[in-house]
Amino acid sequence: MYSIVDRQELTKRDMISLTIEAPVIARRIRPGQFVIIRINETGERVPLTVAYADAVNGTIKIIFQVVGKSTALLASLPVGEAIKDLAGPLGAVMEFENVGTVVGIGGGSGIAVLHHLLIGYKEAGNRVISIIGAREKALLILEDEMRELCDEVIPTTDDGSYGVHGVVTDALSGLVEHGERLDLAVAVGPLVMMRAVCDMTKLYDLPTIVSLNPIMIDGTGMCGGCRCTVGSETRFACVDGPHFDGHKVDFDELIRRNTTYSRDERMSLLSSVRRG
Repeated sequence: MYSIVDRQELTKRDMISLTIEAPVIARRIRPGQFVIIRINETGERVPLTVAYADAVNGTIKIIFQVVGKSTALLASLPVGEAIKDLAGPLGAVMEFENVGTVVGIGGGSGIAVLHHLLIGYKEAGNRVISIIGAREKALLILEDEMRELCDEVIPTTDDGSYGVHGVVTDALSGLVEHGERLDLAVAVGPLVMMRAVCDMTKLYDLPTIVSLNPIMIDGTGMCGGCRCTVGSETRFACVDGPHFDGHKVDFDELIRRNTTYSRDERMSLLSSVRRG
């Protein structure tokens, strides 16, 4: 059992942060790797990328948005409650090199994943810029943490309530047009956002890494549920990724696969709310 030692509501729309006691995972996990949670004996396996690991205190932090029955149940757990199973660290270990200037682009709960990745790039000696976006200011997360970590932070909001009025690609094009030299882009967020970023960085000939979140079951490469096409080859996000060259990812295929069970997720969440 893995105890919850801290719980925070980051936005008014179901963006939750949980800090969980997991000393072995906290010591071993690297930026970009993930865990799979099973809340109770009848629960489904939920893959979540770790936002921060504290090896000294033996804890990991996960940040997620409520989108279905399992994440709603996870969000309902109070401090002191325990999660039954926590498997990890999972995923390939990334190599963080000093390439120069890294621009991280994050949207929604992907900002949490991006923050952990940028820790790795910062520790490798890179200059780090982050672009973080949300529909409105109230939905923007981890801005303070990003400002502590990064050399420059550019927030964007779709409605113009804060920062740059527009989407993350507007801020990215602004950097390039103002002569900022960029050596690597890292994008984490909704698939449509990452696809748009990659379409733009192809034009700039800017190498781009994306963090994929396909449907996943076992997390060890056995079920094949997380398969995706990268460079015309089938790859498994759980063992080959979840980070890939964004210019080689077939986003259209991945979006179709990820929306297969969207209606079932909504119905499951709705029925659980009604029973509650």
